[in-house]
Amino acid sequence: MGVAAPPAAANVDQCAPPGVQSASALPTNLAAAAAGPGEDKYTTPTVTPLPAVDVNALGLSTPGTLTVGTLSDAPPSICIDSAGQFTGFDNELLRAIAEKLGLQVNFVGTEFSGLLAQTASRRFDVGSSSITTTEARRRTVGFTNGYDFGYFSLVVPTGSAITGFDKLAAGQRIGVVQGTVQESYVIDTLGIEPVKFPDYNTVYASLKTRQIDAWVAPSQQASGTVQTGDPAEIIENTFSLDNFVAWAVAKDNQPLIDALNSGLDAIIADGTWARLYTDWVPRALPPGWKPGSKAAPMPQLPDFDAIAAQNQGAAPAEPSAPKSTLSQLADAFGNWDLYKQAIPDLFKTGLPNTLILTVSAAVIGLVLGMALAVAGISRAWWLRWPARVYTDIFRGLPEVVIILLIGLGVGPVVGGLTGNNPYPLGIAALGLMAAAYIGEIFRSGIQSVEAGQMEASRALGFSYTSSMRLVVIPQGVRRVLPALMNQFISLLKASSLVYFLGLVANQRELFQVGRDLNAQTGNLSPLVAAGLFYLVLTVPLTHLVNYIDARLRRGRQQTEQDPLELSTSQEMI
Repeated sequence: MGVAAPPAAANVDQCAPPGVQSASALPTNLAAAAAGPGEDKYTTPTVTPLPAVDVNALGLSTPGTLTVGTLSDAPPSICIDSAGQFTGFDNELLRAIAEKLGLQVNFVGTEFSGLLAQTASRRFDVGSSSITTTEARRRTVGFTNGYDFGYFSLVVPTGSAITGFDKLAAGQRIGVVQGTVQESYVIDTLGIEPVKFPDYNTVYASLKTRQIDAWVAPSQQASGTVQTGDPAEIIENTFSLDNFVAWAVAKDNQPLIDALNSGLDAIIADGTWARLYTDWVPRALPPGWKPGSKAAPMPQLPDFDAIAAQNQGAAPAEPSAPKSTLSQLADAFGNWDLYKQAIPDLFKTGLPNTLILTVSAAVIGLVLGMALAVAGISRAWWLRWPARVYTDIFRGLPEVVIILLIGLGVGPVVGGLTGNNPYPLGIAALGLMAAAYIGEIFRSGIQSVEAGQMEASRALGFSYTSSMRLVVIPQGVRRVLPALMNQFISLLKASSLVYFLGLVANQRELFQVGRDLNAQTGNLSPLVAAGLFYLVLTVPLTHLVNYIDARLRRGRQQTEQDPLELSTSQEMI
């Protein structure tokens, strides 16, 4: 084994500080080709004295408040705890720095794939996600001085033939989280095309079930995720080859970078950095590395090597018997205690937000979709062609791309109206996407109505507009009700993508609430619980529209004698 995993615990909260008792020594199983950190050309020699920092000149999106884009699924560095608060080593450091600067902090959750772009466009003042600084990333954003260093850990299934980084080869399924420096390391340094995953919990679940052969992971995530008794082990470590870990800031906001550097040196000097480091990520520092500027004092830390050695000398835990595949699946997906823990948050936070996003976007989609359908069958080219171009674009682009384009492109323009709240932008993006599909559904329904219906209504004296509104469109809509319901269900599930724009904790929808609890516990049961909520929403709707469709096809059952028939029968008498 490499870095020792923390003691096993039932449903351990991985977003709680593990404390000094979980200390790990400097890894002795470093890859043979690894080297210590290279020449540092970015750490500043000194910093601006803290009293000289002008907080009114920091270019913050909200004066007096540091808006921080972060993740929720990578404990112990960045995560949401059981109280629904963004925390972790990286974010607690930022809280301490903000306090030194006299600023409030507003943490907003997002996805790593959009974090740097959102920081560069000033959607966020700061990006906090254990970001390893690389030359490629420096072309997009600026960085502060380093507050942490990084190991890579190689995690493999127990008993694997892979015994080190030098055993990784083409043809093996090597898992990484997309957009991370580990992905770059596997591709650029090892020359292997990896299997890319959206988050750490998904890649680890795939490793445990042997869907992949190995996982190249940040050491913090690896040591915090691999638990005693898991069918996986950390077999080798290497230093990060791409400089230190730092916070991202817009490149042109040098005053904020300088202020954060000043705050970092201040919390190093007063011992706050050492305290948080000891609580959250207690591991020995590599030789020659320290956080902050070059003038910052060396933090005073406990002897992690001695603590780790003492822990190893304690009575070893009894080895657990290997679990069968079915037992592993039952543990991963069928933890009833976690179902009970997840349901209140899913009901109070996830369900209302999912319904608000879906219903609001559906209204936009229905109104705009009908307009697109009518324009698409119009004889006027200046109506028909714009509708077709719109439909082609919004149906052709991936949903995530549309959401990011609207959030990052339109967001800064309407920031004064929305208060930089991405919630309205998310609803607008979902509604615009839905309109393209709903418009085609309506168009197909309208065009399926027999031409004789229009001719008959015109013969009775109706105008073209009245004929469409009163005769053709109602019949067309009735025929496409099942397709409309399918689109509504798709929209319900697509609402989870709004998280890419960055939402505060109480704006999370069903999937993200489940995912965050999954990150806290390392168990997939919360995601299954979220899936059950989706089923509770979608299955009744499907049966309801089937009933309505059948009812419309049968027509209303006659409950009393037709007045015309009654009058005729009376005349015959």
